[in-house]
Parts: sequence; structure tokens; C-alpha cells
Amino acid sequence: REKYLSLSGNHSSNKRSLEGLSAFGSLEELILDNNLLGNDLVLPGLPRLHTLSLNKNQITDLECLLDHLAEVTPALEYLSLLGNVACPNELVSLEKDEEDYKRYRCFVLHKLPNLKFLDARKVTRQEREEALVRGAFMKVVKPKVSSDSAASSPECHYTPLPGASRDLTSHRGVLGKCHYVYYGKNSEGNRFIRDDQL
Repeated sequence: REKYLSLSGNHSSNKRSLEGLSAFGSLEELILDNNLLGNDLVLPGLPRLHTLSLNKNQITDLECLLDHLAEVTPALEYLSLLGNVACPNELVSLEKDEEDYKRYRCFVLHKLPNLKFLDARKVTRQEREEALVRGAFMKVVKPKVSSDSAASSPECHYTPLPGASRDLTSHRGVLGKCHYVYYGKNSEGNRFIRDDQL
């Protein structure tokens, strides 16, 4: 009866490679890092599983994954999703910031309220309370771009300049002189020069 299983780095991107996990009903810890697993991830029912690591895979649909985990891993207390698109992280994507990660944690805790650790960080009482109140509203939704509207609209680049000034050959420049006069008021540089040295 195995309680710990690590399949890291096997590049098991298909469903069949995980079907054998159903034979490990007493499994408590499962490590599936670096396996090219995507949104089609299907785990068998693992009622005793308390630790699951899915770092550095290709998971993008967070809600689908969390619904599946809530169903097949009721005892889950530790979950790590670092390195997936579904886990917004400044180290993975420059477009993400700390606020994106906080919203992600809140949404995950809303879906999986029994978690004690998420991505190697302990779940705080404050995070748990916020997940109860706001967790359902923290889902990150990206607008869907239809292929017809993207193809039919011509590329439009914004420029703050008026249309007439965009042509580089028909520009009109302005040249002027500016004459500055320095009177020495509030100058610190002249305080060491005596009048007889001028």
C-alpha cells in the first residue's frame, strides 16, 4: 500500500498515463510536477490524498481543475500549482502582479476551503475569511476574442499626433532662440569669492 508517489518529469501529457492511479486508493501524497499536464487532467477518486503538487505543467483553466479536485480529492490540504498559467505569478509572467496572486489564492480557497497550504505558503485565517466573503467573485475572466472580429478589423495603432503630422516628409519644424540671464540669486557657488577677486 503506497502512500507517496512521485511521477515528476515523466511528461505524461495523456489521460491514459494517469489511469493507473486508481490502483493506489490509499495514496496520501502525489507529485506530478513537469509532466505537460493540461486542462484535460483527470484523476481517479483518491479519498485519502492530502498533498498534490502539479507544478510546472500546462494547466490554464483554474475553475475546471478546482471543481475536479473538490470532487475526487476530498481530503486535500496541500496544493501547489506554481509554474502553470492558471497560477498568476510575477516570476512566470511579467503581466501578473501580487494583486493577481492574492485574487487567485482567494478563489482557490473558495473552491477548496479545507486547504492548509497553497503553493508552499500557509493559508492564513484572514485569507480564509476573505475567501468566504469574496472568493466567488475573484475568478479571473479574460474576454474572448472571436476569430471573425479579429480578422475583419484592420490593425489600428494609436498615436497622439494628428493625422497631418504623421507624414515624415511634410513636417514643419520651429527653430527659436532662448536667452537666459543668470543674476546669481540664491547661488551657493559665489559665497567663497571675495569682491577683490572679481
